[in-house]
Amino acid sequence: MPELSKTSSRGRPKKTSSQGEQTRQALLHAGVALLTEKGFINSGIEPILKIVGVPKGSFYHYFASKEAFGLHVLDSYQEYFENKLDHFLLNESLSCVDRLRAFAQDASQGMAKYNYQRGCLVGNLEQESTQLSAAFNLKIQACYQSWQDRLANCLLTGQSRGEWQLQQEAQSLAQIFWLGWEGAVHRARLLVSSQPLESFMDFFINSLRD
Repeated sequence: MPELSKTSSRGRPKKTSSQGEQTRQALLHAGVALLTEKGFINSGIEPILKIVGVPKGSFYHYFASKEAFGLHVLDSYQEYFENKLDHFLLNESLSCVDRLRAFAQDASQGMAKYNYQRGCLVGNLEQESTQLSAAFNLKIQACYQSWQDRLANCLLTGQSRGEWQLQQEAQSLAQIFWLGWEGAVHRARLLVSSQPLESFMDFFINSLRD
């Protein structure tokens, strides 16, 4: 008499590693969207879980804690923003002036798309830095340094092409840019207008040419 085949146990099928990674990435994507709007302190896990459709208990299968999740969200945002910067600042078909303006225009369009509710995730976290852990603050500083390095290289390229004559070290000017840019982003959200971004970019580029 042949053996009967074993029936599989009932219940929700187990997720494959591919499905698990898709869920993890969906959580990070939702986290980026929420933190760019509300920051870390004011963001709860529940809205993110609702967007992705993940039960609360399952969240801790992917991330050990809210802080661990936030740090991974920051990593994800850093990768996204560095790719964006490289897309604009390394575009050899444009002058360096036009690379900066293209970056600013893209940022303005992105903020307008979400009615100026979303800002810069790193800038939001910087405003909360006194309430965040040392791990967060180190990552925030690393993000800014990475952006600063990319912009400094673009400024040096512009100088070699004769677009401007830098009056300060490229790193110093790049740091000044990001200090001013983050302030312009916050003011754009306040005014619900791209005018602060445009004004700051005009000021910065004109200062390079003086």
